[in-house]
Amino acid sequence: MIRKCLTNEQWIRIAAELPGKPGDPGCPGKDNRLFVEAVLWIARTGSPWRDLPAEFGKWFTVYTRFWRWAHKGVWKRVFEALSNDLDFEYVMIDGTICRVHQHGAGAKGGLIIRPLAVRAAG
Repeated sequence: MIRKCLTNEQWIRIAAELPGKPGDPGCPGKDNRLFVEAVLWIARTGSPWRDLPAEFGKWFTVYTRFWRWAHKGVWKRVFEALSNDLDFEYVMIDGTICRVHQHGAGAKGGLIIRPLAVRAAG
């Protein structure tokens, strides 16, 4: 069983922005919600498209649909529809979890003038 990302409220807010609804011209999408969940699974896990679980459908079909929606601007509309749904869970950063690299921590030494820099200045 695949864990879902979208809540029902979020789905209702973006469903009108997606192509492939009944009444739209062309062939309707099989299951827009499952497709969006597949894209979110890829984004959440960072896996390559080929590792998409079979429950979402054929990976190449999902990728092709994702690519087409990206070129049509569908994802931009989806992000705009969800942009007022702020969730700062992943934005908060404090000094207890962020460390400076050892070379940027004020080690001994100082400014070293290299010979090429001296010649360029003169």
